[in-house]
Amino acid sequence: MKITAIPQLYRNLKRWRQILQVLRRYGLADWLSHFPSLPFRDFLKDRQGVPLTQHSREKRVRLALTELGPTFIKLGQLLAARPDLVGASMADELKLLRANVAPDPPEVVRRTLHEELGERFEHEIAVLEDQPLATASIGQVHAATLADGRQVVIKVQRDGVEHTILQDLDVLAGLAQLAEHVEAFAPWGPAEMARQMMPMLRHELDFEREQQNMQVFDQFFADDPDVVLPEPVAELCTARVLVMTRLDGPNVAKWEEADPEKRNQMAQNITRCYMRMLFDHGTFHADPHPGNLLALADGKLGILDFGMVGRVDDRLRETIEEMLFAIAAGDEAMVLRLVKRVGNPPPCLDDAALSVDIGDYLATYGRQGLGKFNLTAALNDLTDILHRHNIKLPSQSALLLKMLVSLEGTLSTLNAQFDSLSIIRGFVRQAMLRRLSPKRRFRQARRIYLEAENFLEFAPDQVLSLLEQARRGNVSLNLEHRRLSPSVNRLVLGMLASSLFLGSSLMLAMKVPPLLFPSQSFLGIHQLSVLGTAGAGFSLMVMMRLALAIGHSGHLTRDNDD
Repeated sequence: MKITAIPQLYRNLKRWRQILQVLRRYGLADWLSHFPSLPFRDFLKDRQGVPLTQHSREKRVRLALTELGPTFIKLGQLLAARPDLVGASMADELKLLRANVAPDPPEVVRRTLHEELGERFEHEIAVLEDQPLATASIGQVHAATLADGRQVVIKVQRDGVEHTILQDLDVLAGLAQLAEHVEAFAPWGPAEMARQMMPMLRHELDFEREQQNMQVFDQFFADDPDVVLPEPVAELCTARVLVMTRLDGPNVAKWEEADPEKRNQMAQNITRCYMRMLFDHGTFHADPHPGNLLALADGKLGILDFGMVGRVDDRLRETIEEMLFAIAAGDEAMVLRLVKRVGNPPPCLDDAALSVDIGDYLATYGRQGLGKFNLTAALNDLTDILHRHNIKLPSQSALLLKMLVSLEGTLSTLNAQFDSLSIIRGFVRQAMLRRLSPKRRFRQARRIYLEAENFLEFAPDQVLSLLEQARRGNVSLNLEHRRLSPSVNRLVLGMLASSLFLGSSLMLAMKVPPLLFPSQSFLGIHQLSVLGTAGAGFSLMVMMRLALAIGHSGHLTRDNDD
């Protein structure tokens, strides 16, 4: 641990203790679950009084994250979108994570509004409903009426949540560093997960950023009459308060009993909207759960909560387009190349086994007919293949997978009967045509020309400089040795043990005092050097330990080399 981390550790000591207590309790329950005959295995219970050992390991993880609070719930929700890391069963369980928090009292909400808006709170807001419309881990939403008569909703940050989340992020960063050294957690990449989660949560704490996101998406759908977004009231928005126009209509979850034709139309509208975000703009609303999607009048779609927004760069977006096109065409070789390109395959990847799995996948989903494509099963099976072959997706794909998982859940809530694959194929076809358009080719040629011009301008000078340094003898070559530390340590330790054994033998031969049995012999032993005996014995133990370590590593003989 670095010295500079000690003040941070001390500052968060209380929270560290709380987190470690929860992890210890659930970890102990996980260990006891393997011993059904122990009489005291059921003494650890959840909040409903059910013994923790009766739950599955996945559920114990979910309960532990729920008990740890909003930061760890967000972490679990992020992991729920990464079945390629945690496996399908764990991801399915983590999808059930919800932040069950009590709302702040009305007086606390009014105090926050007064702190943020000052006199504008009294002059601009005529009516504020005390009962919140919705409550989440970071904020809660109240209906209100402005002085000019506009119906709005006010999103207010929960009292003290910023301090709690920032403190938890510090602790989470420390836990992630420790988890990197635990064999069971290292494949998940905990440090990378923590690194990508920190800016996401900090952005969610800043309501001004959410306001900017709303304005960006409003430009995206300015020409779409079927999508309606709330408009922020800019003069009443701050980092902890967001005031926006109110959209009236039931959320998608309440449309289960609606007319099948309307449900099908709404499902197609939602799918088309999110595919447009992804393929046309590369920026998408990352939390499309049913509560954030409203069914407005005339079948229009209303979208709420832009605190979490994901982005994909052009390279990843084009790779996704190519992969979907290859899946639709049943091109096994192309899918295999794209999976290896977009993912991070391990050095020992079995290409033959991966090819067989992809062939089975394409045989199942590549040519399904209209209305038969199962997006849920397709996503689960694809991520199961990645998890089985230890292929990690790029970090920016975490929010993309989270969006797809939430979108699939929302569409299943509508219980609509339509072919989502046909809509996706339409967007992929348009994207491929755009990539072949003369305008894009001209931009690509212009970029290549500028890069080549820059290279030809600076490369000769750099080559001449390198040759001049070589002529003067100033060129140095740095070699990095990997995985040599254990071998070097064993070599040094073996040399020290040999030296100690040689010195001890000399001390025994020269009878260096203090001596054992100096005047009379014992079992033929006479004038035995104590220091020589101790040194020889210690050196022999070290040599035996080295021999065992080399034998266990599998590198004792040439036949055991990797």
